Amino acid sequence: MSIHISAKKGEIAKVVLQPGDPLRAQYIAENYLENAKLVSKTRGIFYYTGLYKGKEITVGASGMGFPSIGIYSFELFTEYEVDTIIRIGTCGAYTTDLQLFDILNIENAASESTYAKYAWGIEEDILSHQGNIFGTINETAKELSLAAKAINVHSSDIFYRKDPNTPAIATQYNCPAVEMEAFGLFANAQHLGKNAATILTVTDIIPTHEKISADEREKALKPMMELALESALKSL
Repeated sequence: MSIHISAKKGEIAKVVLQPGDPLRAQYIAENYLENAKLVSKTRGIFYYTGLYKGKEITVGASGMGFPSIGIYSFELFTEYEVDTIIRIGTCGAYTTDLQLFDILNIENAASESTYAKYAWGIEEDILSHQGNIFGTINETAKELSLAAKAINVHSSDIFYRKDPNTPAIATQYNCPAVEMEAFGLFANAQHLGKNAATILTVTDIIPTHEKISADEREKALKPMMELALESALKSL
């Protein structure tokens, strides 16, 4: 059985939505899923399985950074035979070309991290989404009249840094935003032949210091959550 997820076999659906925050997973389960059941709470990382429009979906947290999402996504893919993981999270924008509340469907994730190299022998420092879920998200966004932007993202090991300038790798690969998990998820999915996507909401504009307030976040993230749920539905 999984070391870090205590759900029994059969209690995790084939499609998993993975926010970073356990409380966000709880919010989605309580507000969007019918008959949601808490199937794991090991280390305070909640996983719920329930029905969305009659189909079974699991939502559970990844924690922050490659080491954390690397563990949870690997165990989901291998121990629970999950087919598709959709990360749903927040990001900061390096440029004012992006605005607060923008929804991003990540095409490629670039990183200086050695995670993929030392875990799976993947030498590239830019990895794409895996499988067809990226296209499904784009199609679903159009149906929902959501302007989901397909972009590259910088996946960083670092939240706080000395140099305030945009890191060179973000410039090299045309990454207008930064987050901390997509590269690790894509690496695991590539190695295992699974499907993986990342949908992000812009909550910070780094050069102008604009931020979505804590009170605004719940409302701001709802379109992303609904996009992920509707896309997950199509992949089942």
